[in-house]
Amino acid sequence: MDARKIPTHEITYARLRDMILFGHLEPGAAVTIQGLITELAAGMTPVREAIRRLTAEGALEPQGNRRVSVPILSQAMLEQVAFARLTIEPKLAEMAAQHMTPALIDRLQAIDTRVDAAIRAGDVPGYLESNHAFHFCLYEASGAPVLVDIARSMWLRFGPSLRVVCVRFGSDVLPDIHSEALAAMRSGDAIALRGAIARDIGQGIEQVQLALAQGGI
Repeated sequence: MDARKIPTHEITYARLRDMILFGHLEPGAAVTIQGLITELAAGMTPVREAIRRLTAEGALEPQGNRRVSVPILSQAMLEQVAFARLTIEPKLAEMAAQHMTPALIDRLQAIDTRVDAAIRAGDVPGYLESNHAFHFCLYEASGAPVLVDIARSMWLRFGPSLRVVCVRFGSDVLPDIHSEALAAMRSGDAIALRGAIARDIGQGIEQVQLALAQGGI
């Protein structure tokens, strides 16, 4: 038996989390537990456990009649998420700068190439997945797992709304200031890296704020 085998419930949780994170479940649209069992090709127990965990994280909410949905992001909730993201993530980037290596920069550059390709193609799912990979590849180098976990939680609350906005407004508005971040990494400038990540996050928040002001998500 392979001791490294990932338990089924963890695989199911990760797959459902990614469905939420990358906007495959639209905010406010209820889905049945049975529908998730079918889509995830998993049993009732691991699906229920994944739902329980994601509900505790604020990424799902029960709707009754064996249904759940991704919460609709309100203006009040967006302000809290924005505050947390703009406080924590730039700090993670600054901390990661102290552990930067040529190999890590090359890895981040390769991920950003995928981000750029997705933007050119208007590939919103590809953009969201590559953009997430870029940020958390950087953040995980910070050596601050508690802050990284908080950042992951905030992305779960924010990601579905960003997907809606990207689809609505098109690929021209997709946040991407990664070239500035990469330049700061190469020069070893932690403060510039912090600023670039803050501006990158701010772009996405502004787009979601605009959508809310225009009548909601």
